[in-house]
Amino acid sequence: MPVLDLFKLDGRVALVTGGNRGIGRAIAQALAEAGASIAVTSRDGARADKAATEIAESTGQKCLGLTLDVRDGRSVEAAIGRVMSRLGGLDILVNNAGINIRESITDLDDESWHDIIETNLAGAMRCSRIAARHMKEKGWGRIINIGSILSFIGIPQRAAYASSKAGLMGMTRAMALDLAPYGVTVNALCPGVFKTEINRPILNDPDYLKEFLKQIPLGAMGDPAQLMGAVVFLASEASSYVTGAALLVDGGWTVK
Repeated sequence: MPVLDLFKLDGRVALVTGGNRGIGRAIAQALAEAGASIAVTSRDGARADKAATEIAESTGQKCLGLTLDVRDGRSVEAAIGRVMSRLGGLDILVNNAGINIRESITDLDDESWHDIIETNLAGAMRCSRIAARHMKEKGWGRIINIGSILSFIGIPQRAAYASSKAGLMGMTRAMALDLAPYGVTVNALCPGVFKTEINRPILNDPDYLKEFLKQIPLGAMGDPAQLMGAVVFLASEASSYVTGAALLVDGGWTVK
């Protein structure tokens, strides 16, 4: 098989949680451009529908917008059921939905902690649990968890977020072992600091931004488009011998 054919996703169906904006939107676009039918989700159904329409128009692929709250198991079951019925299956799951609350540990309240863990970590578990059942039956699947450099390092005011992303990396490794016998791979794509809405406080503070840039050997924040190649690799046959791994796309931050 020609090497570039390994990256094609023709005939595959992908679900990207939180795929209506930022990193999730770039990921959904990349998978569609590689040939997959796409479902994108948001807590706001109108935003999901808008993103789905735009992706379909630009790629010519089938694209479905869905309302999904990953904190709610019934919402997850309903959304995946719609993907299966409307798009004919589920081959690729990207657990991207996530939130961040910047608080010192002394100011972090139980509600904020719970909301981050339920969204970033437990939400990925809920989606993976149901998707993996379908993938096991088919004997092929890709689960891609969107981790972070904070899966491996710490920075101030991120105790809850870092805990959720470190937990996600541990879950990735354990899930990879559970699903390897069934032809399903599980990996983590771990971005550094990217120009997205979740990082607006950094972008809007020149002094804060300057300090962040000092940590990045390549000297710039990432653009979501710079994740597109990495996610297509992890979703495709090109990564068939990769599971339980973390692919860091961080401009070199974690090299030091």
